[in-house]
Formats: sequence, C-alpha cells, structure tokens
Amino acid sequence: MQITVNGKTMDINNGELLSDFLYKKLSLSSDGYFAVEVNKFIVPRSQYHNTVLNANDNIEIIDFIGGG
Repeated sequence: MQITVNGKTMDINNGELLSDFLYKKLSLSSDGYFAVEVNKFIVPRSQYHNTVLNANDNIEIIDFIGGG
C-alpha cells in the first residue's frame, strides 16, 4: 500500500496506525515538536494511536524549529 509523505511516495502495511508509522518506521521521537496532517486535516497527537492510514493518504509532517 502506498501513501505520500511530504511529497514522497512510501510503502506501508495495510491498516498501519499513524503512531506506528511515525515512531517505528520514521523513528520520530514521541516527545518531538512536530505536527501531522493527514489529507489536509491536522491530527491531534492524542489521536495518533487511533488513526489508521489508508492507501493514497497524503501526509504532511511539519517540524517546529526554534530560533531567533
């Protein structure tokens, strides 16, 4: 099954949870500063473990970077 992540096509398992995709496949930190949008809808961090990814989903991951 394929999805698009920040403009790049990736293969995932059928029925993969957003939390598993982010923390296991992409190795993002669970306490990192980023936001996730699935098909143009922001997914609250509390819903990552309830969000099932589907074929052709479009995911945008936005990192927050501090500076001055």
